Amino acid sequence: MAGSERTKMAAGEWYTCLDPELEALRVMAHDAVFEHNSLPPRQRGDIGPALKSLLGAVGEGARIEAPFHCAYGFNLFLGDGGFLNAGCTILDTAPVRIGKGTLLGPNVQIYCAEHHKEAAGRQEGLEIAKPVEIGDNAWIGGSAIILGGTRIGDGAIVGAGVVVTRDVAANTTVVGNPARPVRRG
Repeated sequence: MAGSERTKMAAGEWYTCLDPELEALRVMAHDAVFEHNSLPPRQRGDIGPALKSLLGAVGEGARIEAPFHCAYGFNLFLGDGGFLNAGCTILDTAPVRIGKGTLLGPNVQIYCAEHHKEAAGRQEGLEIAKPVEIGDNAWIGGSAIILGGTRIGDGAIVGAGVVVTRDVAANTTVVGNPARPVRRG
């Protein structure tokens, strides 16, 4: 598909991240993140003003603790009462939807960008963006890593330190690397 690298990124096609338009968007996000992370908590509120205006959507009562990092911001959608604890990193090259009442523990990382498998492609900055969706009332334990192209269902629990490489069904608890369901009984 012809078009800008941003258009290709949004369409889930291979794009080059070494693009002036994408770099400018990342700089804008970094400025907003810097403000969020630097403001005194009483001034910042639940989310710093520049970051809040950059995000794709912010539900009522959603909160992001500092420090926080995101790549673009405009691909991050937080449901009502969503909570991201300190140290979360979201590389939102594709949409990241976090449902209402969902809690992310400290240092949770979400990676939507997948780099090219061949060294020459990586040197050219080729990536493909894959979305992440986390349902309502899920709980993501500290230092969990969630890879692009995965969906975590409503009410699911992802244990601390887990690496999520595939979908997690609703109301399921997963542990380990890669994530595996906990057997009941």
